[in-house]
Amino acid sequence: MTEAERGLLLGDPAPDFTLRDQFGQDVTLSSFRGRKAVAILFYPYAFSGVCTGEMAGIRQRLDEFVTFDTEVLAISCDPMFALRAFADADGLNFPLLSDFWPHGEVSRAYDVFDERTGAPRRSSYIVDKDGLLRWAVHNAMPEGRDLDEHLRQLAALA
Repeated sequence: MTEAERGLLLGDPAPDFTLRDQFGQDVTLSSFRGRKAVAILFYPYAFSGVCTGEMAGIRQRLDEFVTFDTEVLAISCDPMFALRAFADADGLNFPLLSDFWPHGEVSRAYDVFDERTGAPRRSSYIVDKDGLLRWAVHNAMPEGRDLDEHLRQLAALA
């Protein structure tokens, strides 16, 4: 089995990326290395009911997520302009990153791209300050306990 065939494993370096946020600014994962642990939240679609609820839950508890030692990055394959409208409509004041083009490239790097829907599967990763994958959950429905687990994992790495 080759390295690429085995998929991502906890303890592996997180695949680096640079994506544009809802304001058109580049955000690079490795820019946080040595400074912050990062929660990467993949979600399928802006403005969909479940994703809207999930992002609202993050917004409501953002002060627990984002500290001097932690950051939250949410990624979908929606275009940047749709993400700006989504953020404005729902008061989302954290980076919403567009994996629009090349379509799903980062989602594929994290093994979460659904070829059938053209969108990432609902998945989350915690990347420590050294840039290593420390926690992952896939296809989880957003519930309070999921947010609590994200907070516990971030706090453990901060």
